[in-house]
Amino acid sequence: MSTQDKPGDDKLHDTEAQAPEANAEDVRPDDGAAPKKKCCGGCQRGKLHSFNWLEDIPGGYADSDLVEVQFKNTRKGFYRNSARLPLEIGDVVAVEASPGHDIGTVTLIGKLVELSMKRAGVRSGSQGPEIRRVFRKAKPADIEKFDEARAREHDTMIRARRIAEDLKLNMKIGDVEYQGDGNKAIFYYIADERVDFRQLIKILAETFKVRIEMKQIGARQEAGRIGGIGPCGRPLCCSQWMTNFVSVATSAARYQDISLNPQKLAGQCAKLKCCLNFEVDTYVEASRKMPPREVRLETADATYFHFKSDIFNRLVTYSTDKSLAANLVTIDAERVFEIIAMNKAGEKPLTLMRETDVKPKEKAAFGDILGDDDLTRFDNKKKKRKNKKKPKPEGAQQQDKPAQQAPKPQQEQPQNKPRKPKKPKSGGQGPKKPQGE
Repeated sequence: MSTQDKPGDDKLHDTEAQAPEANAEDVRPDDGAAPKKKCCGGCQRGKLHSFNWLEDIPGGYADSDLVEVQFKNTRKGFYRNSARLPLEIGDVVAVEASPGHDIGTVTLIGKLVELSMKRAGVRSGSQGPEIRRVFRKAKPADIEKFDEARAREHDTMIRARRIAEDLKLNMKIGDVEYQGDGNKAIFYYIADERVDFRQLIKILAETFKVRIEMKQIGARQEAGRIGGIGPCGRPLCCSQWMTNFVSVATSAARYQDISLNPQKLAGQCAKLKCCLNFEVDTYVEASRKMPPREVRLETADATYFHFKSDIFNRLVTYSTDKSLAANLVTIDAERVFEIIAMNKAGEKPLTLMRETDVKPKEKAAFGDILGDDDLTRFDNKKKKRKNKKKPKPEGAQQQDKPAQQAPKPQQEQPQNKPRKPKKPKSGGQGPKKPQGE
């Protein structure tokens, strides 16, 4: 590979692990559509996002020849831009590897890279290994060769798992990463015990015709490389921004009063969730200002035991039974310290509540359906009112009568209504004949 290529090559980008960009420029789309514009300010975030907050400092303070380059998933490296190439965040570059070269994406430039190296524990110069160089911006031929190598990663991982199973090795190959030039492959594996994989390396080298490198990772690192969605609905923290993993203990859940349910406390890596450590320091600091839980409070009428605490609102709930919720009373932490001081002096208050805090419950002027929790609220149901007429005086009744009952109109009888013939009287006399016959 030649190291004297011109820096004016076309700028191409890795389609799998794109990092946030700082300036508006063209991005090669995955589907071959028209190039899109990236917004400025680095709003497009990727895995292990790094924000260069020293970028706009004038005077050349933020200038540095060190560059941070990200490879597949969570792997990052630090390189020296000895050729003084005009690199920007998001550029795809070819960097020095052993042997050959590798392809990655620039994620950070400037003075902030030195701080990132110090945070990651990477030493340069005489105190550590020599930092490798950035060869050039990646050419289309480099990108094409890199895509061909990446296309073989999944099949290589499946075949490597079968080979390890045939050798009866107690290990799991979680991921395979090819180098940019395709001459080397890194196999990431998980194992609970020490594994002798010398025979495995020989078989893999003969099968895939590449240089083999084995790297052991933990369950959290595997989850970070694979990625996924957590129970909170967001991408996994280990695949987005976490670079170092601190051990998580069950005491972190106890400090936060979280139920010790293994199914809810474990993440996708089957280990305790890393987010249990995010707020535990705040809980520990706030719990120091709360009264001790093992102290019981003595009053004139009963003995109260600790039931639960709200450390942020500084409220403590006490119960008259040590194991059950009986006669619960909630008071503030200052009142608890007052009662503890009174009990040490041999005094017992009448109640846990202050006299000024005891107020009669005022009934709201309007009905609150949600707040009405009385069990007898449905006992006294309102009866339906019947329309009963009240007696009225005689004068008023006579005056109201024509208004209430209107006179019915008389029906008119037809004038030419035929009469019915009369029945003959009993006596055998027939109808009289007319005279003159």
